[in-house]
Amino acid sequence: MHAPSPRCVRLSVVLKRIKAESGFCRCPEVLFAACELGVFDLLAEAPEALGSAAVAARLGVSSRGTELLLDACVSLKLLQVEVRREKAVYESTELASTYLARASPKSQQDMLLYTARTTYLCWGHLATAVRDGKNQYLKAFGVPSEELFTVIYRSRQAPFFFFGLAERWRLQRGNIAGRGWWLSPFPRVCDLGGGSRALAKACMSLYPGSQVTVFDIPDVVQMAKRHFSFLEDERIGFCEGDFFKDRLPEPDLCILARALHDWTGEKCSHLLGRTYQACKTGRR
Repeated sequence: MHAPSPRCVRLSVVLKRIKAESGFCRCPEVLFAACELGVFDLLAEAPEALGSAAVAARLGVSSRGTELLLDACVSLKLLQVEVRREKAVYESTELASTYLARASPKSQQDMLLYTARTTYLCWGHLATAVRDGKNQYLKAFGVPSEELFTVIYRSRQAPFFFFGLAERWRLQRGNIAGRGWWLSPFPRVCDLGGGSRALAKACMSLYPGSQVTVFDIPDVVQMAKRHFSFLEDERIGFCEGDFFKDRLPEPDLCILARALHDWTGEKCSHLLGRTYQACKTGRR
């Protein structure tokens, strides 16, 4: 068993709070659907509570389906409903406004949507997982766990949610993480599995004299370059490769943030050994 990532722990706390307040055990599917359709974003932006017909019209979905979904969200205490002039109108609770609306600085929406399209699919094979004592990536995605990210990046939408949550992580935690250590003695940094350059940008904001190389698989690097606009910064660069087997840069410092939890202990030990060898003498 591997320790969960801090991001997953935060999401777990949110889900536990929702379940504790609602007593409803099927909340993930309702959460995923409402987030995907933009229910919480719409209600957060609306100047007043909206009826189900108005929500359906603005989202371009069926009135009956919307009404059922909104009522399910009410049962989860994600929305609150009030009858005005014999008409039910809905608005978000504080819980939903804080964690489920994209505009909120504490939003978990990207993580929820990313999870819905990736690892959550394994829950459909829970009984088999218990019988075998193994993860069910092969049944859920058609590939072994070692190739999971290949499947994730086949999807058009999942990478956007992944990069979105990475950027939000930078805004919420990046500066805090960077202030936990004095990194000035390490001017050349390599962020292994750095994805969207979120942590690299946080590092640059704290240590302007640093140079950061983001090392990630080719699919991630190419997608970041195609779909995400960055202010060009010569201090931040990309390097494509597989950090388990390809040659790594030779930095003063290697960073592995939200990366080790995806792999077995044996693979993590192998990767840590490679990063140790890659860092310059006297560095870390």
